Amino acid sequence: MILRTVVFTLALACASLAQDAYKSPYSVKFSFPEEELIGDLLKGSRSEWKDHASVPYSDWYNPANHRRWGYWGPRMKHFNAPAGLAKKSPQWSRERVIATGLRYVGYSYQHHHVPDWEPPADWPRDPEQKTPVGKGVDCSNFTGFVYNLALGILPSTGIKQQSEMTEAQGPGAGRKVAVKRIELPERYEDYPGVLLTGDLLFVKSTKGNVSHVVLWVGRIGEAPDGMPLILDSTGSGASDSNGQTIPDGVQLRPFKRTTWYFTQASHVLRIIPEDS
Repeated sequence: MILRTVVFTLALACASLAQDAYKSPYSVKFSFPEEELIGDLLKGSRSEWKDHASVPYSDWYNPANHRRWGYWGPRMKHFNAPAGLAKKSPQWSRERVIATGLRYVGYSYQHHHVPDWEPPADWPRDPEQKTPVGKGVDCSNFTGFVYNLALGILPSTGIKQQSEMTEAQGPGAGRKVAVKRIELPERYEDYPGVLLTGDLLFVKSTKGNVSHVVLWVGRIGEAPDGMPLILDSTGSGASDSNGQTIPDGVQLRPFKRTTWYFTQASHVLRIIPEDS
């Protein structure tokens, strides 16, 4: 069975986390069966969110960690490579990254390392947090977490460090994978031909420093108007193809020529190589 409507299934699973009853006009069409692509995330060894941190769940909310963790909460653990990764094609890896990220659609924008970290009322607060406190993740922790959970590849999660990577830890402990920098085409129309599914697209602030990162969805994304799609976690909204405001946090968003994703794009990093 091809995952033709996976976005809507996943969005429903996360409905309680969304700010509004938002219905995305976007979807993703995968070329691999669900069980083959993310079976271990649904009911296997990677499915238990309480095992996603570097410390046991029983320690997540220990008051002794207030000062050490602050509002960021526990760090993510480094996952092993998924079973059979060495025999999988690059396209399988790219699609698995996006399928993994889609499982967090509806999570809000938070400065957390682990998406399911939900600080209690007496926990330190982020003074710059503009969205209600709850489960969620920020842009570079989202991309780092997704690559880690999907492939056992753990990039740097600070936005500056991630944007400058030449290698990443993994797959699994004790290994490293090369990261290739891709310079962007000048023309908007050429982006789909240069970028590949799962690429990390970095975006600059108005001050000129890299301040955001997104996952490029690529040819597997489907939009009513044919717009290229990206997947990211951001605190600022954008309008979808229906003119509706997209909530903050993890969502599929359009790559429009008028948005900062294009006008302030910096460069791309490619973790999954073109060839096996």
